Amino acid sequence: MLQLIKTDSLFAVMLINWFIPIVLPFVLSMFIGPRLIAILRAMKAGQPIREASKGVLAPEHSSKVGTPTMGGIMIIGLILLTILLCADLTDARIHCILLVSCVTAFLGFLDDYAKITKKSSDGVSGKFKIALQFVAALGCAFYLYYSLPKLTYLYIPFYGYCDIGFLFIPLALLVIIGASNAVNLTDGLDGLASGCMIIVALAYLLILPPVFSPVMLAVAAACAGFLWFNSHPARVFMGDTGSLALGGLLGTVAVCSCTPFLLVIIGGVFVAEACSVMIQVFWFKYTRKKYGEGRRFFLMAPIHHHYEKKGWSETQVCVRFWLITLLLSLLGYGIFLADALKPIL
Repeated sequence: MLQLIKTDSLFAVMLINWFIPIVLPFVLSMFIGPRLIAILRAMKAGQPIREASKGVLAPEHSSKVGTPTMGGIMIIGLILLTILLCADLTDARIHCILLVSCVTAFLGFLDDYAKITKKSSDGVSGKFKIALQFVAALGCAFYLYYSLPKLTYLYIPFYGYCDIGFLFIPLALLVIIGASNAVNLTDGLDGLASGCMIIVALAYLLILPPVFSPVMLAVAAACAGFLWFNSHPARVFMGDTGSLALGGLLGTVAVCSCTPFLLVIIGGVFVAEACSVMIQVFWFKYTRKKYGEGRRFFLMAPIHHHYEKKGWSETQVCVRFWLITLLLSLLGYGIFLADALKPIL
């Protein structure tokens, strides 16, 4: 909205693109956070923990029972507010980011609400989740394909840009849906998903053109504000309301910036979390069919729980995964920078 104000002032540009997106979400988080936690506690919006039969990490996570969830309402609300205030609302890419963020946040809210009312870790059905994500991603993909045809030129690390034509549509679906669910799977420990999102958002801030700056700064600042209350021991969880929406937003940014392949590197922790679940499910079904009983490839999936089972504390897992995300972000940025400098060198 503020972008619509025509000005050549460097101060105004810095204010809109940098200062407000950094300060507004974080400061408002400090004000809203305690009040939101109190409201969620009064509503008894506690986080259900998986039952022992489903692989619960008891007694490690038993103390988490009753911790308020749906804190993602604050994260996504502040991100959307900042985008509406500071981003270029005439840009088709911003339209898609807003669309996917709103749809996946709504989906996450339905899932969290179902878990709370059922007092179970089972929310809405997986088929319903995928269907709604598919609709949002498909609408976004077609809108981008016909309004910004140049987005079919995707950046491929170590190679450069390649036009994939209509394959952009299925790739966009895969990236947006995959990223949404990958971040959702990563959100299993205090501060893990929010910490990783801060690092990935800042890495993308260095890579992407200015139109994305308010978005990436808003994501980083809102997640930092949430991490203030979500760090171990967490006072609130983001829930699917936050994790599905953050992942959907991240996937959409990657699609809108021609960098879905770079996201695989920078967001490597998210990819590993999703792959660990797929490997676990595949291996269990395969061994059950071959040996008559299902066997697990990991001690527990997603992979952050595997390392907890191996004796790492929750804080150790989070900090080490943050460090890995930082290194992967530096690697991704280095690859992108080297490719960009090839014509000069």
